[in-house]
Amino acid sequence: MDGTIIKKNSSLAEYLFHQGTNYNAQEHLGCHRTDSGYVFRVWAPGAESIGLLSDFTNWENGVPLVKESEGGIWSITFDTEKSLEGLPYKYRIIGRGGDHLKSDPYALRFECPPKNASIICTDISYKWKDAAYLRKRKNDAEKSKPINIYEVHTGSWKRRDVPSLSSDFPECNIDKGFLDWRTLADELSKYVSEMGFTHVELLPITEHPYDLSWGYQVSGYFAPTARHGSPADFKYFVDRMHSHGIGVILDWVPAHFPRDRHGLFEFDGGPLYEYQGADRMEHAGWGTRFFDVGREEVQSFLISSAIFWLEEYHIDGLRIDAAASMLCLDYDRAPGEWIPNIYGGRENLEAVAFLRKLNTEVFARFPDVIMAAEESTAWPMVTRPVHDGGLGFSHKWNMGFANDMYEYLSCDPYFRHTIHEKLTFPMMYAFSENYIIPVSHDEVVHGKKSLIDKMYGEYEDKFSLMRTYLSFMYAMPGRKLLFMGTEFAQFREWDSERELEWFMLDYPKHREMQHFVKTLSHIYKSFTPLFEDDFSWDGFSWIDADRRSDNIVSFIRRDRSGRELYCVFHFSPVSVDYSFSVQKGGRYEILLSTDAVEFGGKGNISQSEINTEKAGTDNVITMTLPGNCAVYLRKLGGGRKKAADTDKTGIKTTNPSQNKSLNKSSKEAGNV
Repeated sequence: MDGTIIKKNSSLAEYLFHQGTNYNAQEHLGCHRTDSGYVFRVWAPGAESIGLLSDFTNWENGVPLVKESEGGIWSITFDTEKSLEGLPYKYRIIGRGGDHLKSDPYALRFECPPKNASIICTDISYKWKDAAYLRKRKNDAEKSKPINIYEVHTGSWKRRDVPSLSSDFPECNIDKGFLDWRTLADELSKYVSEMGFTHVELLPITEHPYDLSWGYQVSGYFAPTARHGSPADFKYFVDRMHSHGIGVILDWVPAHFPRDRHGLFEFDGGPLYEYQGADRMEHAGWGTRFFDVGREEVQSFLISSAIFWLEEYHIDGLRIDAAASMLCLDYDRAPGEWIPNIYGGRENLEAVAFLRKLNTEVFARFPDVIMAAEESTAWPMVTRPVHDGGLGFSHKWNMGFANDMYEYLSCDPYFRHTIHEKLTFPMMYAFSENYIIPVSHDEVVHGKKSLIDKMYGEYEDKFSLMRTYLSFMYAMPGRKLLFMGTEFAQFREWDSERELEWFMLDYPKHREMQHFVKTLSHIYKSFTPLFEDDFSWDGFSWIDADRRSDNIVSFIRRDRSGRELYCVFHFSPVSVDYSFSVQKGGRYEILLSTDAVEFGGKGNISQSEINTEKAGTDNVITMTLPGNCAVYLRKLGGGRKKAADTDKTGIKTTNPSQNKSLNKSSKEAGNV
C-alpha cells in the first residue's frame, strides 16, 4: 500500500477526528499493519518535524514523518516483509520548546515501567469464550439485577514471593512480585464468585508510569499495563471473570493526565491535550494537567478510548474518576484562580457537553453496560437521561452516605443520639440519583483508617459494629461496593506496595467476618426486596426512623411484587427490648442475625422464627436486640415447607435461621 492510497482511504477518519466524532480513532492513528508493511500516524499540529525512533531506524535521529494535512497529522509508511511486532518505538518531536521524546498516545502496548517506550503491537486478537455471558448481560439489561462490586487494586490484592517467569515482561515482577494477568484471573475469579460479588472494579489498569499513583495518572489510554503481562493476557482475565459470571468494571480517567515528559504533557512542545489557559490547565494539588475536553480531537481521543475498552476487551462498565473536577471550574481553586463561564457560573460547560456526548455514544453502542460517576458535589441529574437534561450516567457513587456513616460509627455510642440524623438523612436524597454505596479505596488510606478501625470501641465492639453497619449498608437502597480487604476486616490501612494481610484469616474474628460478608452478599443477591426497587420510594418505607434514644432504626424493603423484608438495626453496645408493628400477623423468619455465633457474635438471638403478638389492632413483633446488632426478618406463609438441607449457595451456616433461607435456590428465595 503506497502513501497516496493510505491518505485517500483515511481522509474520512481524519475529518471525523478533527470534528470530535471519530470514536474509533485508534484504528487510524497509532501503528498499523498494512499489506506491505507498517504505517505510523501521530497528531502533533505544533510540530516542526517528527522522527520515528526504534531498533529498525536510527535511535539517535530516527526516520522523518511526513505531515499529511494542515490538521496536524504526521505519518510514515514502511514497506517490509519482516515483522516488527514487539519492537519499542518513540517519536522525536521538534517544536515549541525544543526537542521532545514521546510515546505514542494510541499505542496498544508499552514497555514495562519504569521504561516508557511504546511497543509495536498490531494484533491483539483473542479467542473469546464469553458469548453466553454477553447474551445474558444483554438480556438482563432491562431487569433490575443486584450489583455487588469488589473493588480491587491488581498490584496489591496478592503478590508473588517468587518473580513470575511466565510474563512477557518478567522484569516487572523481579522486585515487586506482581501477579500476571492469568494467575490473577484464576485466583480472583474463584474468590469473588465464592464471596458472592457480582462485579470486580479495577483501579486503573491503563498504562501509567508511577506505581504510587494507583493507576490514576495515565499515559496509555489504549493499553493495559504491562506490569501484569500482554493485551492477550488481560483479555484472558476478563474472559475468566465472565466464565464465573463476574462483570468487570474499569476505573477510567478522562479528567487529567500526568506531567511525565514522555506522555501527553505538552505533546508537540506546547499545550495540546491540555487546556491552554492557566485558570484551567493544571490541578496543582495532584500535579497533573486537565484534558481540554472542549477540543474536538481530544473528544475523539477520549471517547475512542472508552469505546475501545468496552468493545475490544468486553469490559462491562466504566467508573469515571474525578468527574467533579471536570464539572466545576472552581474545583480545588481559591477565589481569583478561576474564571466564570459565559453565564457567570462555576459550571464547566465544555465538560458537561463532553460527558453527555460520552454517555450518549457509549449507550448507543452498549446499552447494557454500567457508566458510573465519581461526583462528589451535589451536581443535579447525574444519572438522568441526556434528553431530559441530565449527564446520562447509569450510576453515581454516594460519597455523602459513606462520610455521614463514618462520622456516626466513630462516635461514642452514648452521644450518637445527638447525630441520629446521620442514619436517616441519606433517605432525603436516596432517589435523586441511581446510587452506588461505596466503601472505597479512598476511605482506607492516608490516615483515614480501615473500615474496622473506624468503628468506635474495643476489639469485640469494632467487629459487632462493623457487621451491623454492613447489614445496614446492604439493606439501604442503592448498589454496593466494598474495597478489597474490607471483607475480612483488615486493620492496617491499604498499602499499594504490599499485598493484603491474608494471614489475618488465621484469627477467628477475621475469618468470621469474611464468612459474614460472604453470607450477607449471597442474601443480598438472592432476595429481591434488597435490590429490585432500589431507586424509588416504592421499594422502601420507614418503620421507626427516630428511635434515637436507643440508637435504633428500622425499615421495610419491598420488591415490585410486594414481597417484604423487615430490617432492624441497633447501633448501641447494650441490649434493649424493641417492639415494632408489621402489617400481617403470624410467623416471621429471622433471615439474618449479625449476633450469630458463626459470625463472631454471642448468639443471643437463638430462635429461627418469631410470632407476632396483638397490641390492640396492631400485629407486633417484640424481641431483645443484643448490643450492636442487625436483624432481617420475612413473613412465612402458613403452609410453607422448610427448606431443603442442601445449601445451594455454597454457604455453610450453623444458625438455623440462615440455613432455612440460604438453602433455597435464588429463584425460590425471591419469593419473600
